[in-house]
Amino acid sequence: MTRGERPQSRRAALLEFAILGVLHDGALHGYELRKRLTTALGIFRALSYGSLYPALRGLVDAGHITETPDPSTVGKRPRITYQLTPEGKERFQDLVAASGPDAWDDDDFDVRLAFFSRTEREVRLRILEGRRSRLEERLARIREVSARNRERMDAYTLVLQQHGEERAEREVRWLEELISAERRAALDPGPAAYDLDLPLASPQPHRQTQPQQTPPHNKE
Repeated sequence: MTRGERPQSRRAALLEFAILGVLHDGALHGYELRKRLTTALGIFRALSYGSLYPALRGLVDAGHITETPDPSTVGKRPRITYQLTPEGKERFQDLVAASGPDAWDDDDFDVRLAFFSRTEREVRLRILEGRRSRLEERLARIREVSARNRERMDAYTLVLQQHGEERAEREVRWLEELISAERRAALDPGPAAYDLDLPLASPQPHRQTQPQQTPPHNKE
């Protein structure tokens, strides 16, 4: 990927964003970087080096990161340390400021949420509200299909349909809690503004997450 070239796919764009976001905390070796990506972000749990290193090479070619051989590995296969450049930090800020419909999709939203502490409050709120609208549309479709086809469903299909409806309802409630917390924080900043009745763990069906006990604090 040359400087200024757009990623080939949405997943490639998400991987670029995630790499820049993780490296924003400091330089990492490739192994450490992959570990951070696979443990923190569900979409990248099966991330292979065959996908990671081409993405890193593209970011190096674009001038967004640098790679430096570790001098302690003399005589062995060198470990490469990756670090953001000023251009990379600027690129990450551009990406984290985006709040369009792509950020409301399942995988995109998960990655964006992981970096909410580096996201402006107004952008966070737009993304949360957009995600809520997306889930409300999904919930309405589920209910419509269920009402139309209920008599033709067998018991297992009916249970699955009900499970999908309950899942969507839980996430809508969770998003409403987050939105309320963001609005409270705008009026009275501080950790107490994020005291929620629901655990800050995404109830999305496509991945499992561990409950997060404390909300992302704004670093504005």
